[in-house]
Amino acid sequence: MTRAVGLLGRPLPRVVAALGNGSRVTAQDTVGFALWVAATHLDDYPAAIQLCVRAGGDMDTTAAIAGAVVAAYTGVGTPGGVPEPWLAAREPLPTWVP
Repeated sequence: MTRAVGLLGRPLPRVVAALGNGSRVTAQDTVGFALWVAATHLDDYPAAIQLCVRAGGDMDTTAAIAGAVVAAYTGVGTPGGVPEPWLAAREPLPTWVP
């Protein structure tokens, strides 16, 4: 985590080279990067998700981790939080989910 903190403010390619982007499918290659993204865009959920996508690698996992942290901070439907149109575009849960 110390390495991730030291990379705050650095360009994305340098961060991916140092921390990974989940492409090795290990916690060491995923969690540090996802938390760096969350710290970098803690008040902007869409920007955090877009940064995970731009980084490549295991985008769904890094976006899920970073998105969960940012959404916990910003909230849902609030400025900087999960946008209402994104919520409206979700697939419905299966009927067997309580």
